[in-house]
Parts: sequence; C-alpha cells; structure tokens
Amino acid sequence: MESLEDTSKLQSRLSSLSFSSFPGITSKHCDSAPSDRLQNTDLSTNSSQSPQLSNMDASEQRQEANDEAPAEHASGDQGEKNNAESPPLSAEMKAETPPLEPPSTWTHAALKELKAKLRAEKDSMVTVYRGDIMTVHVPIVPEAKKVCWEFATDGYDIGFGIYFDWTPVTSRAITVHISESSDDEDEEEELEGPVTNGDVEKGSKAQNNSNLVELIPVYRQDSHLTVFGGSHDFPGEGTYLFKFDNSYSLWRNKTLYYRVYYSA
Repeated sequence: MESLEDTSKLQSRLSSLSFSSFPGITSKHCDSAPSDRLQNTDLSTNSSQSPQLSNMDASEQRQEANDEAPAEHASGDQGEKNNAESPPLSAEMKAETPPLEPPSTWTHAALKELKAKLRAEKDSMVTVYRGDIMTVHVPIVPEAKKVCWEFATDGYDIGFGIYFDWTPVTSRAITVHISESSDDEDEEEELEGPVTNGDVEKGSKAQNNSNLVELIPVYRQDSHLTVFGGSHDFPGEGTYLFKFDNSYSLWRNKTLYYRVYYSA
C-alpha cells in the first residue's frame, strides 16, 4: 500500500512539471529527430531541385533543338547552293550535230590513166601495210565549197570510209596518220568516245562521239578493178577523215593511188 501511494505521488509530481524544466532533454530531442529532418531535407531538396532539374532538362532540350535547327537549315541552303553550282547539262543532253547531206559517189574504169597520172604526183602513191589503217585529215578551207576524192589499188581491194569531225579547225594543213588497227581503236576510244568492235566486211565501227559523224561507212571496195570517186559539199566548220583500211589483211600490203582535193 505504501508503495502504491508513493508511486501515485511521484506521478502527480511529474505531471505538474513542464518541458521547460528539462531544457537539455528538450533540445536534444528536437535535434535528434532525424526522421523529421531527413524528411524536411528530402522535401526541401525535392521541392527546390526537381524544378531546377526540370528547367535544366527543358533548357537543354530547347538548346539541342536550337542547335539542330540551324544545321538543317544550313544543309538546305548548302543543297540549294550545290544545285546552283551543278553542271548545266551532261554530254548526252547536248544538242545533236546537224545531219549531213549524203555525198555524191561514182566509179569509172580508167584505172591505168589514173594510176599513170598519180605516179607522177608527190605522195599520191603509197603502201598501206598489212594490219594498218591510213587516215587522211582534210580540214575545211574558206576558199572552196566542196571536197573531192579518187582512189584505186593494185591487185587487191581495200577498206574505205569517210567521217566528218565538227571540232573547230585549228590547222588548215592536210595530214596523214598511219596506225595499226589496235592503235586506231585506242585513238577512237580517247578522241571519239566508246566504240564497239566492227568488221570491214560489215561496215565501220559505231561512233558515239557527238562531234564525229559517219559520212560513208568503212567497207571493202574492189578498187583494184575500178576507180572509186566522189565529192561532198562543206557542211560547215570541221575536218574530213578519209580512212583507207587494211587492218583485215594478215599477209598482203596494198599499193594505193589516191588524191583528195578541193573544188569551188
């Protein structure tokens, strides 16, 4: 009984005391509330940093968008610039050269008379060796209106054809070029564009150069039996290419009598 009374008195006395009677305990209790402090710290951190991070993310996204937009715009400007600086038209798009009027051609049997006459003229009697092609370059001259030709051979035939090159003339001199068939094909690839192999028996090779036009395809002619001749009116500025083709012959050289001259 006494212990119960003593306990009751102690509780009554403790109840009458305030928190101010224990300053150390009160301050320590407030300072040692980690859950409240951490919670407040987390809330303050979340409330202060989250908007900041959101603003930073939005700012970075806007910055990236701004950085990419000029690049796309510059790319568009560069594309327009490249289009403006691109070549106007390719070679295939160029206008084709005007068509040529066909030449006038003829034959006659005065072989002996022509050969006797040309033997006396310089460089009018030549040998076209086996496997070779002789090309005579005859440029247009302002003093004349047409070009004429005649030729014959001894004993065997020879391939003959004419081309016209529209390339502007830089020299008025008539020149002769002798080449083997392989050399002639290389020259055609370099100067006249791609070619397809042909046969003198079936006509000349196909020419893709826009400046070069076939006037007479290269065929084997029986020039040992008759004289072949012809003429052609000048179509404009350019050069005639007369081809005497012995590339098909493996064993025989050909003696050629020829003359090419201008006429008013």
